[in-house]
Amino acid sequence: MSIVVENITKTYGEQKALNSVSFHVTKGEIVGFLGPNGAGKSTMMKILTTYLKATSGNASVNEFDTETEARNVQKSVGYLPEHNPLYLDMHVREYLAFNANVYKVSKSRINEVIEMTGLLPESKKKIGELSKGYRQRVGLANALLHDPEVLILDEPTTGLDPNQLTEIRNLITSIGKEKTIFLSTHIMQEVEALCDRVIIINKGEIVADTTLAKLQNNQEQVIEVEFNYRVEDVLLQQIPHVTKIVNTRDLIYEITFSTTKDMRPAVFDFAHDHQLKTLQINQKNKNLESLFRELTAS
Repeated sequence: MSIVVENITKTYGEQKALNSVSFHVTKGEIVGFLGPNGAGKSTMMKILTTYLKATSGNASVNEFDTETEARNVQKSVGYLPEHNPLYLDMHVREYLAFNANVYKVSKSRINEVIEMTGLLPESKKKIGELSKGYRQRVGLANALLHDPEVLILDEPTTGLDPNQLTEIRNLITSIGKEKTIFLSTHIMQEVEALCDRVIIINKGEIVADTTLAKLQNNQEQVIEVEFNYRVEDVLLQQIPHVTKIVNTRDLIYEITFSTTKDMRPAVFDFAHDHQLKTLQINQKNKNLESLFRELTAS
């Protein structure tokens, strides 16, 4: 296993940031770590990279314990934190050379990571002169300098424009062919485009752990419907195959059905039978975004 987390709890005074969190990441996986703000994502990543110590529980990366073998963990992990710390007055090559000395790796590795991350056109510039997208590339190049087996990326595409986002996504996909990648993001499309598996955390606890393939093959269907009056859940449950009802806002409901059969005619029939008007109705797949909303709504 590349990452093993067993019953990790982290408290700050009376507040529990993580509550008995457990999961495994196997070698070669790209795993998305999702959750709303304050769910515990960054705390978990800081524990895995030895920046923080857990209050209780155990974690290991590449079979090195994060507390008792912290130095070995640091040698085998490439970490890009959410707020990419860079020396803006340094040139790209100068910055990478500085970190190459820290990691005690060959200077030839600098050229390798510059080429790998597409930094060559900007490599003679000061970091402060670079766009946000290229600064992220510098952060990734630095994380790759010591050729780690595991990359831990905290919000690697935050603040990027659509073109930069696509470039960084392609770069991560390319790197993922040889590395284990554990990344957090708020962008659902990123996870669906990049990841093999998703772990969702809410209020410090794991609420879902599934592969994207299983999610895409889910036999459930979601109908979003807006009526002209509020409807009690007990009435909506009379529609065949209903498994879940969520009043998302005002008079709009998301109704989950345990069938792939188009259930919109059944919803129309329900509205007719109860003297309701359907102001809008949409059929949705049970995708990552709907799963995320369902599991983190409260």
